[in-house]
Amino acid sequence: MKQNPFSAEQEKIIADAICTVASELRLIDVADLISMLRFERHGDLADLVASAAEMYFLPGTIKLGIGGDYYLDWGGQPRVVLDLEIRPQNVTIYARLVLEQDCGGIEINHIDFDEPLENPEDNTLLLAESLRAAAFRPFVSAVHITPPAA
Repeated sequence: MKQNPFSAEQEKIIADAICTVASELRLIDVADLISMLRFERHGDLADLVASAAEMYFLPGTIKLGIGGDYYLDWGGQPRVVLDLEIRPQNVTIYARLVLEQDCGGIEINHIDFDEPLENPEDNTLLLAESLRAAAFRPFVSAVHITPPAA
């Protein structure tokens, strides 16, 4: 997604919202996640994502998107990237969830507001309110780590 002044704040809102779901997905053996991606078992992967989300969000709020990727080298740690569709009321978020050994991350690809407001700050507030309304529990604040400069 093209970065704008609100991108970082929106990523933080989404990260706080789905960090519990990411933690649930990180409990799954990484070899299983990679094999599902490798052998295109997207239905099985979609079931796992739905199961991880069902304890925290209304049904259908978080779904697997079009698949994902994995990165697995002989000398490094595995990394799994899942395409997600996050659909609270009035908003659709297309994002990539990155799962690594000790952490996870979120990258927004696109946010589609059903009825966008004129002020971008109001859209950011709408995003937060929509996610809170779709959640069963208050959000746990995610630990935010600034990536090193490349």
